[in-house]
Amino acid sequence: MAKRANGEGSITRRKDGTYHGRVFVTTTSGIRKRVSVYGKTREEVRQKITELQSQENQGIPVPDTNMRLEEYLVYWLATVVKVHRRPKTYQGYESVVRVHIVPGLGRKKIRTLRAAEVRTWLAGVASECQCCKHGWDKERREPECCAAGDCCKTLLSRRMVQSIHAVLRNALQNAVREELIVRNVAQLVQVPTPAYDTGKGLRVAEARLLLRESSTDRFHALYVLALVMGLRRGELLGLRWDAVDLERETLTVERALQRVSGELKLVMPKTASSIRTVPLPPLVVKALTEHRERQAQERASAGMDWKEHGLVFTSRVGTPLEPDNLRRSWYPLRKRLGLDLRFHDLRHSAVSLLLDLGVPPHIVRQIVGHSDIGVTMKIYAHASLDEQRKALGKLGDALS
Repeated sequence: MAKRANGEGSITRRKDGTYHGRVFVTTTSGIRKRVSVYGKTREEVRQKITELQSQENQGIPVPDTNMRLEEYLVYWLATVVKVHRRPKTYQGYESVVRVHIVPGLGRKKIRTLRAAEVRTWLAGVASECQCCKHGWDKERREPECCAAGDCCKTLLSRRMVQSIHAVLRNALQNAVREELIVRNVAQLVQVPTPAYDTGKGLRVAEARLLLRESSTDRFHALYVLALVMGLRRGELLGLRWDAVDLERETLTVERALQRVSGELKLVMPKTASSIRTVPLPPLVVKALTEHRERQAQERASAGMDWKEHGLVFTSRVGTPLEPDNLRRSWYPLRKRLGLDLRFHDLRHSAVSLLLDLGVPPHIVRQIVGHSDIGVTMKIYAHASLDEQRKALGKLGDALS
């Protein structure tokens, strides 16, 4: 048998019948090191060696138990998060790692990182003035805003602190699974639970006024879908005509439009339960029918400039609509109505109005695509004083 080349790897059978593979790889510390893999069959070990060699060819180093947290996070983002999570999730994790975790804990070694260090660091992150962190006066060696006596005192929200902690916890949990560390010290640290405000919602009269006021807007159908069906902004802008069946009066949510790494992309919806098929009431069917006719006129007017993407809501030349540009239509509309609402509050309104009409929560959850019925009830549901008065009146009548 010909001699194996350096780095090709070797497989031997152990006395207990299992197989032991060895292969040289580059570790995160920059050292070429012979690592071992084990398996019940030769093919299983061969596959593990092939995966290590593939990572080596792509320039992805293998974790070293003596590496710093920063080195491990680079490896984790590239081989776990980027491969198995949605692009928007990877973008968010990468930002948290770069902006918050690496500057604070990056030089710590993962095998010696202690819960007390994580707890102290998180407390500092939660109490750190955001403008001071970025504006440093090198000569006076103090923050610019504090030197000028006008520190903004802008702190991270509890929700953001919780997200930073969650990213670190997930990263270290993966290190535990890969047997790089014995325990996840981030799990031993508790962070304050954020207090979720119930979303603002429109009353029936306000919702009718909004739909009437937007009737001449080119995005009238979008507002109808948001207010009646509770679709998210990304789901609305990623909606395709082939997912809308006006004859059967159904709509399937299966894509969402998001800006990821500077590009507009159609991605899977937020959660698995967000993929859903829902019936369309006559109000929505009428709005979509009129919108399709309006879009056909725009297509004819644009002529050769029209870029067909099959989307329901587009720019005037058929291209995907920039999510942030929706405010150009929404802000003037809400100003005319005297409303102080985000666009996302239309989704809150849909949930609240359905619940106020007595629709069972589990049906509301299916319509709007919540991952858990607790989200439907805890965050979005906010009964009006009239509804509370009516409910308590019924109880009072029963007891009197």
